[in-house]
Amino acid sequence: MLQIEIDNGSGFCFGVTTAIQKAEEELAKGNQLYCLGDIVHNGMECERLREMGLITINHDEMRQLHNVKVLLRAHGEPPETYELARQNNIEIIDATCPVVLQLQKRIKRQYEASLSSDPLPLTSQIVIFGKEGHAEVLGLVGQTADHAIVIEHFDDVKQLDFSRDIYLYSQTTKSLDEFHRIIEYIQDHISPDATFKSFDTICRSVANRMPNISQFATKHDLILFVCGRKSSNGKVLFNECLRVNPNAHLIEGPEEINPQWLEGIKTVGICGATSTPKWLMEQCRDALLKM
Repeated sequence: MLQIEIDNGSGFCFGVTTAIQKAEEELAKGNQLYCLGDIVHNGMECERLREMGLITINHDEMRQLHNVKVLLRAHGEPPETYELARQNNIEIIDATCPVVLQLQKRIKRQYEASLSSDPLPLTSQIVIFGKEGHAEVLGLVGQTADHAIVIEHFDDVKQLDFSRDIYLYSQTTKSLDEFHRIIEYIQDHISPDATFKSFDTICRSVANRMPNISQFATKHDLILFVCGRKSSNGKVLFNECLRVNPNAHLIEGPEEINPQWLEGIKTVGICGATSTPKWLMEQCRDALLKM
């Protein structure tokens, strides 16, 4: 008899849960609601909300809208988005994650402090460890009028100017281990005449999932990691599963399960990212039981 366990620690984080609740509440009132970008990096959850009436738009489409309601998802937005909403009389339903919001404010304060003592061009460097082009990172860079430097991988740190001050922040869902490697490298290479400060801005509700999901993945013969392929956080967590259990597969839904994976398997663990709904992991479990 095949044993199947769904990881209790997987599923929506607080920020995603709040954004979806706000969307559902507004749609339940019968109001038209737009969402700037996918509300969550999960195609099936986006489709569920689309069927409820949620209309996903991009920034160009938002510029054409007037006198409507637009939801800002957990990732956050740069100041320009709020200014556009003001100009077009758009009511913002702000579902920016509190952790992201706090980080935006910290980076903005740093930028303003740098400007006050160091008019443009800045001699100090505000550096964000994050995925280039990611919605959260665009919102963070926007707090600095696009002057922040984004480094996506450890090797990118070598491009910094170590003779100038460095203020290092991180996207909330990046790897804690890699962030610490970057800190150590900068500490080893920074000029004695330059200032280096790092700010650990990685969300603990995400970071704490690493050891938990690692332990979960070692318990089972087969791991099905359920998540949208756009999910930055999902990639980090899946790679951790794969590191401890080579028999791990990333799937977006039950239709991607290959029955051949079950040959000789006694236990299956199902887990996912902070953007993975519980109902989707349960669908995958049900599909396994039918097989």
